[in-house]
Order: sequence, then C-alpha cells, then structure tokens
Amino acid sequence: MRKKLHVSVIFNEPTVQTKEGRKFISESGMIQDGSALETARANGLVDMSEVGVVEEREDIQTALNSLGYQTSIFNMSNNVDRLLEFLKSEKPDLIFNLVESLGEEAVHEMHVAGIYEILEIPYTGSSPVTLGTCLNKARTKEILAHHGIPTAKFIVCKHVNEINVDDFEMAFPLIVKPAKEDASVGIDNDSVVDSLTALKKRVRFIFTRFDQPAIVEEYIEGRELNVAVLGNGKPVVLPISEIDFSGLPADYPKIVTYDAKWMNGTVEYEGTKGLCPADLPPTVEARVKDLALQAYHLMGCRDYARIDFRLTKNNKPFVLEVNPNPDISDDAGFIRSTTTYGYSFNETIGKIVECALKRNP
Repeated sequence: MRKKLHVSVIFNEPTVQTKEGRKFISESGMIQDGSALETARANGLVDMSEVGVVEEREDIQTALNSLGYQTSIFNMSNNVDRLLEFLKSEKPDLIFNLVESLGEEAVHEMHVAGIYEILEIPYTGSSPVTLGTCLNKARTKEILAHHGIPTAKFIVCKHVNEINVDDFEMAFPLIVKPAKEDASVGIDNDSVVDSLTALKKRVRFIFTRFDQPAIVEEYIEGRELNVAVLGNGKPVVLPISEIDFSGLPADYPKIVTYDAKWMNGTVEYEGTKGLCPADLPPTVEARVKDLALQAYHLMGCRDYARIDFRLTKNNKPFVLEVNPNPDISDDAGFIRSTTTYGYSFNETIGKIVECALKRNP
C-alpha cells in the first residue's frame, strides 16, 4: 500500500494581552472559551488577522484528512528552534504554510518560508522573495506601475518634514497607511485625510505606532474589488468579489479598515459585506481579471493569491495590493470566490496542495 503523503499545517500562534502580561492565546484560555475570545475581539486585545489562522487550522486539517492525506498541526510559538526540531524529526512531505509573522513582526513571514527553502521542504504558497516584496507596498506599486498596471499615485514618507503637497502630483483626499503591513493593519476611519494638517498628523501616527515609513496614496473614490487567483502555469482567475460599503454611516470613509476586516460587532465590520460575484459590465470584468492575472505573474505569486482593486465611477480599475497567501478561512473573500466558482472548502484546500505538489514532484 502506498504511504500517505504527510502534510503538516504550520502556524505561529498570536499573543494576547492579559493581566499577567502577554501570553499565547491558548495559554489565556480563549481558544477553549469562545465567549472570552469574542470579548477579546470586541476590546481590540487580539490581532484577529492572526487569530484567524488559529481558527482555520483545524478546518484545513479536517479538509486534508478527508482528502486522504496524513496530517499534523504544529504551532511554532515564535520559536525557530522548535520549528527546526519538528521539521527534522517529523520530515513532512509538504508544509501547508499559515505562518504570517514571527515575534509580532510581519516581515519575518518571509524568513520562515526561507527556512523551508533551506531545508528543501516543499510548502504551499509564495516564495520568500514574493512574500517580502508584496509586504512592501511601495515596492509592489513601483513594479506594477513600471509594467503599465494602473495603481494610485503615491509617495513614501520617512519624516514628517518631508511632506510638501506642492512637490507631488496628488490632490486631496489622500489615504495614509503603514508602508510594510498587511491585513489592513494601521487603517482606520482617520486614514483618509483632506488637509495638510490631517496628513501630517496621520503620518506622525504611523511613525509612532508602527515605527516604519508611511505610504501616502491618492484616494480612489469608488468600488472595492477582490480578485482571487488559483494555480500555476495557467492559473484560474475566480469570480470577482466586491466589498459592499452601503451599510456604513454616510460620514464614514468607504474603505476596508482593520475593524471592518477583523473586529466582529463594530460598525465597520457590520457595515461592510462581501458580495460575489460582483455585478460588473463584461468588458470591465474582463479588464479587471486580466490585470489581476498580470499582477499575479509579475509579483511571482504561487498556488493562490488575492489582488485588491479600486474601481472608479468611470469603471477604471486601480490595483491596491497584491496579497500572496491570503486568508482562506471559510468566510474569507478568497473562499467566497472559490465557492462561487463551484469548489467546496475542502476542494479548495486540495487544489492548493495539488499546486504545491506539482511544483515539487
């Protein structure tokens, strides 16, 4: 009998602030106590962009088991030595990579993938170079723009004194984001600014809160689209999903803030809903899908990714971000698109694994 392939689901457990200091979320009892986890969410104690990984790990393992793989789950717990010991002792045939940060630093996502590379263990998703490049919003936009893919005008601010609106060709309103974060971290209702005073205040906030440069972009008024891409060689562009902002109060900016993405129960979360497929004219849909596919290839994405767009009132698309290894929890935008396409959650997980295995025969 042929031995089952061993797929190990590897993630890095996030920490939560408790009265005793920061603890891993499992140590705080929140995984076992759903109400405690919901309380932590509501109070902003947990980075749900990472907790989502904790919540989806068992669903992915269940899917893999149903598909006939031998599986294991490993929490590296911010400990590279533990990860190395696990990989050397268990020798998985493939890693389903869910690591999004290390020591609360998103930049280390690429370094963990580098460990898999050094040990020559196949893994799902994009390479260290792609993960690191896409995390750098400015570099991604430079690459896209160089190849003729429309993206909003921008500057990178490393010091508040650098800001002089007469020196760049952008008009208010503008949107300000951390230059090296993902998952809408650092984006809230104050991110869209309409004056020089507000701009400087927001840039200073990014410096202080995130200890990194701020990227200042032209704010594209319009619709927001998510385009999921699956596969290698000739990847499939899945049905386009749209973020419906109609539930937000009139005075709220129509953007996907951190709260809108992760904080269940907030006005932003309840007021932004995903719709799939998006209602688009055929020519616009074709244009957006073509740009998404170009961005996928240019940034070196593998297996699966999500490309986010803003669509102006004149139906002109602009790429916002390229997201390798996007959220694939069962209520995420990526899964919304695969479901519309006709894949179940289990089938989607299976497709991602198949893509990674084909790259590593």
